Amino acid sequence: MAKKNKSNPDEMSFLDHLEELRWHLIRSTLAIVIVACVAFVMKDFVFGIIFGPKSMDFPTYRFFCNIATYFGIDSEFCGDELPFTIQSRLMAGQFSAHIWTSIWAGVIIGFPYILWELWRFISPGLYEKERKHSKGFIITASGLFFLGVLFGYYVVAPLSINFLGTYTVYNEVHNDIDLASYIGTVRAAVIACGIMFELPIVIYFLTKIGLVTPEILRKYRKIALVIVLILSAVITPPDVTSQIVVAIPVLILYQISIFISKIVVKREAKKEKELKNAK
Repeated sequence: MAKKNKSNPDEMSFLDHLEELRWHLIRSTLAIVIVACVAFVMKDFVFGIIFGPKSMDFPTYRFFCNIATYFGIDSEFCGDELPFTIQSRLMAGQFSAHIWTSIWAGVIIGFPYILWELWRFISPGLYEKERKHSKGFIITASGLFFLGVLFGYYVVAPLSINFLGTYTVYNEVHNDIDLASYIGTVRAAVIACGIMFELPIVIYFLTKIGLVTPEILRKYRKIALVIVLILSAVITPPDVTSQIVVAIPVLILYQISIFISKIVVKREAKKEKELKNAK
């Protein structure tokens, strides 16, 4: 534990804060390593999940296939298998993929604990009321992150894999996808969506420190829409349907963020009024 400042036992010096931060980072890293070791041992289960979107029995493909069948439309989602194979072209390719996949599994699964360590570091600098109102921070932030992870895995990743895996520029060119490229596509979709779904939390803290207001969010709504569409284009295949599917939940989160910002502004105004009345 960090030592208190001798002049004031309730205060910590800059070096004390760095020491405290170091231990929080060490514990967070240790948690990631422990989960990564478990994921490393359970490789069949982990890679079974990762290769889920490769199979045409994946729930997302069946869902879109059923919709296409209902409307009498021919769809690539109704195929028997995706027309590409996954290969490893490097001597240590599979071993490297195993290690890095395990580490990323540790980061994703250990996310709530990492947030808890972050909270333990910043909470001593908050007032008692602020700590009381922010008790649900870890649960809310973790829930949004895992919701984004599920959205990325069940929506963005299969749409990307289906589109890019079936796309052909010429009949003589066959798709033999490198293992690292495939895993990178799944990982990018999952992590990007997990981070994007943290938007309400980010807006909450930006409003708390006065950098964002509901009026600003409403004023720049059109610009936000363009940014969302650009982000959707980056993490999804270049077709309009996929971009719209990704953009809709993000726009909903943006509207929720405006509502959250409005609540925070009202609370801050109420606090200022109470302070004035107390004086």
